[in-house]
Amino acid sequence: MEPFVGLSVTAAASALGVSRQALSAFLNERSDLSPEMALRIEVALGPKAEVMMGIQTDYAMARARAHLPEISATVRRIARSRS
Repeated sequence: MEPFVGLSVTAAASALGVSRQALSAFLNERSDLSPEMALRIEVALGPKAEVMMGIQTDYAMARARAHLPEISATVRRIARSRS
């Protein structure tokens, strides 16, 4: 579903007060949702910024977890000292 049905990227960017390039990068998954963009969308469309940022964080974690085997191969566990 298009987030701005009936609006061009240029018109939506203008409504949000951001550049066309910034909105295009977000819509085409070349940039993550920033807190500022989330607030702009909240003001323009209504969904709470905190909810959108929670979804963004979950998505970023899922992408990172997909690389867990590679990450694990380069990290060593640090032993806890017994006090």
